[in-house]
Amino acid sequence: GEATDTLDSEGNVTSTQPYDDSTLQRMEALLPQFTGDILQIPPMYSALHKDGKRLYDLARQGLEVEREARQVSVSRLRMVDDRGVGSHEAPLSLPFFGLDVECSGGTYIRTLIDDLAREAGSCGHMVELERTRQGPFGLEHC
Repeated sequence: GEATDTLDSEGNVTSTQPYDDSTLQRMEALLPQFTGDILQIPPMYSALHKDGKRLYDLARQGLEVEREARQVSVSRLRMVDDRGVGSHEAPLSLPFFGLDVECSGGTYIRTLIDDLAREAGSCGHMVELERTRQGPFGLEHC
């Protein structure tokens, strides 16, 4: 896998690790750990403030500051392989995987992917994100 400084494919690669010991089944077995009320540390590349400055501004200066973990809620988290990711067509295989997530506001999907990849013994970053619902509004309302 590859980790990036932004936790997505726009960032610079900061680490690469083998994923030989990981399987999609092992990843799926980890999902319950990330379901329900969980704690997340917001990424440096976020709009949150620290001492009056946005974290992404500090990150662009090459600074990393301590961030407090925040409680978020993930009510549904499941692996999906019925669609592609980026230029990779379905069905997916590692290092690519898809997630279907229903979560509370304030949840960072980039962080969720990073945490899941770390727990699986590797590293990873988000390639694409499709928001399918915001509150009562789904894609069918667009």
